[in-house]
Amino acid sequence: MVRMSVLADCLKTITNAEKRGKRQVLIRPSSKVIVKFLQCMQQNGYIGEFEIIDDHRAQKIVIELNGRLNKCGVISPRFDVAVNEIEQWIVNLLPSRQFGQIILSTTYGIMTHEEARRKKTGGKVLGFFY
Repeated sequence: MVRMSVLADCLKTITNAEKRGKRQVLIRPSSKVIVKFLQCMQQNGYIGEFEIIDDHRAQKIVIELNGRLNKCGVISPRFDVAVNEIEQWIVNLLPSRQFGQIILSTTYGIMTHEEARRKKTGGKVLGFFY
C-alpha cells in the first residue's frame, strides 16, 4: 500500500498508542517534517524524549509517551494562513485558548502558532495537537 502522508500516518500512530495507554511508540518512516513537529510537541511537554534510529533506510523514531496528549492530527491540504487569520484557525481546531498548539510551516521554519504570532509571520498550517 502506498503512503500518502508520512506525517498523517505518524500522528495517527501516536494518537492510537496514546489511547491504548502505551509508554512508547515506534514510528517509521521518518522525515525532517516529522522531527520538527515532534520537537514542537516535546517543547510544550506533550511527549517525552524521542530517539531517531538510523537503519540506513528511511530511519525510525522511538517516542516516549507521557499520557498528556489527547489528540493530534494533520491538516490536509496545507492551507495558507496569514497572521490575522491564525485566531480563526485556533477557534476552529483547538478546544480552548489555554491549551493546544497549531503547527505552521513558515519562512522561518516549522513553529507553533504562538511563535508565528510573535514573529508576525504567516505560513501553511501543518497540523495541531492538544
